Amino acid sequence: MISYLRSFFNRAGVEQMIKLALIGVVNTGVYFAMLNILISLSVPLFWRVTISFAVATEVSYLLNRRWTFRLKGGIGPWRETAVFFVVNGLAWGVTLAIVLGADALFGPLSRLGENLANLAAGILILLPKLASYRDLVFRRSLESRRPAAAPEGGAEPEAGGVPPHLPERSHGDSAG
Repeated sequence: MISYLRSFFNRAGVEQMIKLALIGVVNTGVYFAMLNILISLSVPLFWRVTISFAVATEVSYLLNRRWTFRLKGGIGPWRETAVFFVVNGLAWGVTLAIVLGADALFGPLSRLGENLANLAAGILILLPKLASYRDLVFRRSLESRRPAAAPEGGAEPEAGGVPPHLPERSHGDSAG
């Protein structure tokens, strides 16, 4: 577990976290802009969260794939996309539970209260989403970029590459 956590703090991991954080700022802006537009239009709470989350998720996928992990094309884009949306579906469920829970606990939320509940949810899901993107969603595409043989001394993967804590795929695993 310690080596897994350390894998986020090598050069490649820190670069990914910085890029993810910058994309997170963009996505947060997209999410909250959509959310507040939908609040102004009196869209029901469930749909405000759902629509805002869906739009921000699409922006996140495109930016993370292209910039954070520097992927173009790649292995199994359908699988990758499906796993990305499963991961974000779980994150949406957590977000929705927190916002609806706050609404049930504190009564109808003010605009500020709803924004704060959404912010708390976003902070809570940040690191699990990074780990999921790196280790589940984009792993196969990252593995396809891995050099055939690592040099002596176990060098760090290139920025955006597969972290050294991830085991090699066995021959029984499919690539697509």
